[in-house]
Amino acid sequence: MTAKPAAAAARATVYGYPRQGQNRELKKAIEGYWKGRVDADTLRQTAAELRRETWQQLAEAGVHEVPTGDFSYYDHVLDTSVMVGAVPERHREAVRTDALDGYFAMARGTQDVAPLEMTKWFDTNYHYLVPELGPDTVFTADSAKQVAELKEALALGHTPRPVLVGPVTYLLLAKAAAGVAADFEPLTLLDRLLPVYAEVLADLRAAGAEWVQLDEPALVQDRTAAELNAAARAYRELGSLTDRSKLLVASYFGRLGEALAVLAKSPVEGLALDFTESGAGNLADLAAAGGLPGKRLVAGVVNGRNIWINDYEKSLATLGTLLGLADHVDVSASSSLLHVPLDAGAEHDIDPQIARWLAFAKQKTQEIVVLARGLSGGTDAIAAELAANRADLASRADAVITRDPAVRARTAAITDADGRRSQPYAERTVAQRAHLGLPMLPTTTIGSFPQTTELRTARADLRAGRIDEAGYEERIKDEIREVLSFQEKAGIDVLVHGEPERNDMVQYFAEQLTGYLATQHGWVQSYGTRYVRPPVLAGDISRPEPMTVRWTTYAQSLTERPVKGMLTGPVTMLAWSFVRDDQPLGETARQVALALRDEVTDLEANGTSVIQVDEPALRETLPLRADEHAAYLEWATESFRLATSGVRPDTQIHTHMCYAEFGDIVQAIDDLDADVISLEAARSHMQVARELAAHGYPREAGPGVYDIHSPRIPSVEEAAALLRKGLEAIPATRLWVNPDCGLKTRGWPETRTSLENLVAAAREIRAELPTEAA
Repeated sequence: MTAKPAAAAARATVYGYPRQGQNRELKKAIEGYWKGRVDADTLRQTAAELRRETWQQLAEAGVHEVPTGDFSYYDHVLDTSVMVGAVPERHREAVRTDALDGYFAMARGTQDVAPLEMTKWFDTNYHYLVPELGPDTVFTADSAKQVAELKEALALGHTPRPVLVGPVTYLLLAKAAAGVAADFEPLTLLDRLLPVYAEVLADLRAAGAEWVQLDEPALVQDRTAAELNAAARAYRELGSLTDRSKLLVASYFGRLGEALAVLAKSPVEGLALDFTESGAGNLADLAAAGGLPGKRLVAGVVNGRNIWINDYEKSLATLGTLLGLADHVDVSASSSLLHVPLDAGAEHDIDPQIARWLAFAKQKTQEIVVLARGLSGGTDAIAAELAANRADLASRADAVITRDPAVRARTAAITDADGRRSQPYAERTVAQRAHLGLPMLPTTTIGSFPQTTELRTARADLRAGRIDEAGYEERIKDEIREVLSFQEKAGIDVLVHGEPERNDMVQYFAEQLTGYLATQHGWVQSYGTRYVRPPVLAGDISRPEPMTVRWTTYAQSLTERPVKGMLTGPVTMLAWSFVRDDQPLGETARQVALALRDEVTDLEANGTSVIQVDEPALRETLPLRADEHAAYLEWATESFRLATSGVRPDTQIHTHMCYAEFGDIVQAIDDLDADVISLEAARSHMQVARELAAHGYPREAGPGVYDIHSPRIPSVEEAAALLRKGLEAIPATRLWVNPDCGLKTRGWPETRTSLENLVAAAREIRAELPTEAA
C-alpha cells in the first residue's frame, strides 16, 4: 500500500546528538584542561569543531533542522542552571572569577567546595546535576551559550533549532537547597522563572532562531493537577509572548497522558511526541484529543534509546495515521540521540549479519531521513530501502543466536523456592556475625580501585600482542597485591581485590556470557567525561564457565580478612546494555539471574564468604508511570533473589546502589533480601538513611560518607559528621562505613588519603559508642 503524500514535504530532524566525537575528543580535551595540559582556548576550539562536524553530518544526511544548544561540556541541566542564573552561593565566587572553572566546580566540586548533587536523568543511565533552589533564589538570564551556538550554526549555513530544558521540567528536577525547609517546592518559583525564559527566547529570536525547542520530559510522568496547571500557565504565558521564535514543546521517554491536552491547547506552534513502544498510547490519546489542528507535530518513530534497526513499514503506518491529526508532520527519533553510540559502521569486529540489525546515531539519522522521504513521496520513493529493511528484520528473527533451548528450559523450570534464602535475615545475621567476626561500624569499599595508566597500558599491550597472557596476568596479580596491602594497612575490615582485570562492570561480564556482543567504539555518555560502552544483548544468556572465581580466590589467599566477591546484578546488566526488544525484559532478567546464580554458588564453594551483587540501576529502570511500577519491581527483585538465594545462611550477600532517588523504592530494596546494602549518600547528606529508617528497613546498610565523583578529599571530620547523621537513622549494630561508589575513576593519592580518613572517622565514632554497643 502506498502512503498518502503529505500536503507539504515532511522534514527530518533530531532533538539532540552525541557530544563526544568519534574518538571521544571532547572527553580528552576536558580532562586535559583539568590537568593543565590543554588551555581554555584549545578546549573551546575542540568543542566548536565537534559541533561543526555534527551539524555537517546531519545536514549531509538530509536533516532539515539541526539542534543547537544541546552540546555541553558536562551536562545540559547544569547549562540550564547557568542560563537562568541558579548558581549556588558557594559557587558564585568561582563563577565570577572564571566562568569555565566555576562551571566545572559546580559539576565536580573543589577541595573546599562541594559540587551539586548528581542523579539519573529519568529512566536512563545519563546523570544530571540537580539544581539547588530556595524561596530566596533570584533568577537572571544568561543566554550567551545558547545564542553563540545558534550563530555558529547559522554562519555555517544550517537551519538551527535551539534546544532548551523547559521551565517546568527544570523546576521539577530541582531540589531544595541546603538550609531550606524540606517541604519547599521548587515549582513555586515558576512565575519568577518564566520572565527569564522570555528574555532568553527574545535573545534567540533576535539572533535568528525561527524555532526553539523546549524539552518537557517530566510531563510524561504522573503529575498532580497543580503541576499540570503550572504547565498550562507556563505555556500560555510563553506562547503569548510577541517577541519570540516559534515554540516546539518536546516530550519523550513515554506517554504524555493528561499533559497532552494541556499542551495541545496552549498557544505554541508545535509538539514533539514519542510514538515508539515507550510512548504507547500517545497515538490513541492524540486522536481522542482531536489531533493538533494548526500545529506542527514532530513524530518520534525511531527509537532514540536502543540500537536495533527501525521497522520501516510499522513506522510508516504510524506516520500515515498522524497525517490526519496535525497540520504538518515531521519525523524524528523518540528522544535525543545522546543515549546511543555514534556509528555502527565503525564496529568492524561484529559479525556482518548481526551488524545489519544495528543502528547507532548515524544510522538512526539515516532512518529518520528515509521515513521522511517515504512519508512525503509514498512507499514507491523508498522501495529499495523498504526491501532491504524487510530482509534485515527477517534475518534477525530467524537467527540462531536469539534462541537457546537449554536456557529457555531452565528458566521455565524456576520455582518460588529458587528465589528465597533458606533462613530469614534475623537468623542469617547471627550466623554471619559469628562467621565473619567484624567490629561495630565495619569498613569496606564498593569494589573497584583506581584504573591506573599502567593498567590501561597493560590491557592495550595485551590486545596489541606486545605482552602475552602470562605477562598480563602477572601485572594484574601485582595490582591485586598492592590493593590488598593498602587496605590492610589502612585498617579496612572487608577487603576487595580492586577489579584491575575489569574494563567495565557490565562489559566485563557481557564478554563472558553467551548472547552478548561487545562493541569497540560504542561509547555513550554516563556523566561528565565518563563514557561507557554498553554491550548489545542479542540472544539468550548463559555462563559457559566461572567469570570471577579465579581472581577473587587469589585475592583471598593473600589475606586473613574477608575479600568480597564482586558481581553486577541482573537488572543492571540489562539497564546498562542495549537490550533485545523481541521478548519481555523480565524473561531476559531471569536468564541473566541464573547465569549469575552459578557464579555466586561457585564463589561460595571456593571460600568467598561475602558476595556483593551490585544493582545501581534498580531505581533508574523504574517505569516513569506509577501504574507500571508493580510489574517491573516484581521481576526486578525476583531476578536479584534468584541470583543470590542459593548460598548458605552464613554467606553474607551485599548489594550496592548509587546516584538515584531511592525514597519511592525502599520497599523494593527491602524485597531484595540482601544482608547489607551500600548506597550513595554523601552529596544528599544522608537522605537515603532517613528514608530507610522511615520505612523501617531491618537489615544492614552503608550510606556513603565519601563522594567519589568529586576530586576533593573528605576530611576525617567531614566523614565523621556524615556518620553521625547516619547513626541518627540507622543503629550502630546495622551501620557500615563506605564510599558512595567504586573508585575506578579516582587517582591513587586522593584514594589513599580519603580511605584513611574514612577509617579514622569510623574509629572515632566507634570510640564514642556506648560500651555495650561497641
